[in-house]
Amino acid sequence: MELYNIALIGTGVMGGNLGLNIESKNYSVVVFDKDYSKVEKYLKEKAAGKKITGANTIKELVERLEKPRKILMMVPAGKAVDELINELIPFLDEGDILIDGGNSHFPDTTRRTKFLEEKGFLYIGTGVSGGEEGALKGPSIMPGGSVKAWEFVKPMFQSISAKVEENIPCCEWVGENGAGHFVKMVHNGIEYGDMQLICEVYQIMKDLVGLTYDEMYEVFKDWNEGELQSYLIEITRDILNTKENNVPLVEKILDTAGQKGTGKWTVIAALDTGAPLTLISESVFARALSALKDERVEASKILSGPKPVFNGDKREFINDLGKALYASKIISYAQGYILMRYAANEYKWNLNYGGIALMWRGGCIIRSVFLGKIKAAFDNNPNLTNLLLDPFFSEKIKESQASWRRVVSAAVSNGIWIPALSSALTYYDGYRNSRLPANLLQAQRDYFGAHTYERTDKPRGEFYHTNWIKK
Repeated sequence: MELYNIALIGTGVMGGNLGLNIESKNYSVVVFDKDYSKVEKYLKEKAAGKKITGANTIKELVERLEKPRKILMMVPAGKAVDELINELIPFLDEGDILIDGGNSHFPDTTRRTKFLEEKGFLYIGTGVSGGEEGALKGPSIMPGGSVKAWEFVKPMFQSISAKVEENIPCCEWVGENGAGHFVKMVHNGIEYGDMQLICEVYQIMKDLVGLTYDEMYEVFKDWNEGELQSYLIEITRDILNTKENNVPLVEKILDTAGQKGTGKWTVIAALDTGAPLTLISESVFARALSALKDERVEASKILSGPKPVFNGDKREFINDLGKALYASKIISYAQGYILMRYAANEYKWNLNYGGIALMWRGGCIIRSVFLGKIKAAFDNNPNLTNLLLDPFFSEKIKESQASWRRVVSAAVSNGIWIPALSSALTYYDGYRNSRLPANLLQAQRDYFGAHTYERTDKPRGEFYHTNWIKK
């Protein structure tokens, strides 16, 4: 019986396209789906004439693989992954490798890695970003889990991933247990931030500056040819240029945003580790607020605010908008990297922060020229605590700051909703301030709860309590 290089379970859009990608790099693939009619359809249509075959049962799937067996699971996160693992275990041999390529929550990946390693198997939980096109043509791949498994999948993973300058693959080992899925989760959190920032800039252009869709298209087109060049700027440009019966299609789309959970997980991880993830948190809550469509419609009939009026120079203000977007983007990534640093300390991961930026340079949703600057920052200083302290980024913030403040001030004064842009600026002002009003907050906590406080005139680590009620 001919043995195949890898098994794929799940022939949906992402799984099916990954299978085609793997086969195109001279690997053979055997596929399985609980609904075998999906396998038959896949083999007859997308995989016709390729080194891809189907299996009718889990047992057959496993038997048709070379050792150590490599089984890529592309099924919905959660219960489905655990059920599939339990179905596979009876047919596996020591050293076989299970790979979860879905958006699993990183604690689940940590748990599964330990569970399978104790049984003599290896496990990889890998982030895969880039959507259906990336899956087919080259995604960003972020693997973590059983370190011993990496040598067996590295050539395949790196061959199917996106490539950047000098053919460098956007795939490298991230770390132990749940590290790969954690980094993918942070990627998605930053994605939330990037998208919200772009949406706020769009609303300012439309509702305050009064640009037409054709004018906004030209702005995003110009931005995509400069330092803001990115996949999300590119697709925004295309969206703004798409019309239906001569009406911008985006105007016909209901303003309620969906989410699949990775943004929420990112915020929860920030709360668990104490990372100040303000911008990304606001972006998640912004989607939640957008979902209150009926309530907002009723509230708009009762609650008032200023009517937007713009009297400035449009060209100058658009320039300010670009700088404000860039500065806010720096904050978003700075916060994401802080979260990864906190998590690495919490979970004892040895993360390569410059390498992560490189993995995000191509294939993934947040790919941009901007990420090359992040890699350079960590190449220059692997122990960098905050991107804002890197010379390139601190200079960019300095150049953008006046524009950034003008944009936020104008938006707030005119009642334009900008939770992410304003959060980015207030984070920056908090981080650059050597003395915050938390001294008063600590006094309040000590007053009502005897929580104690440290003193500026005493060594750190010494705590004091005052009897604030004078009798």
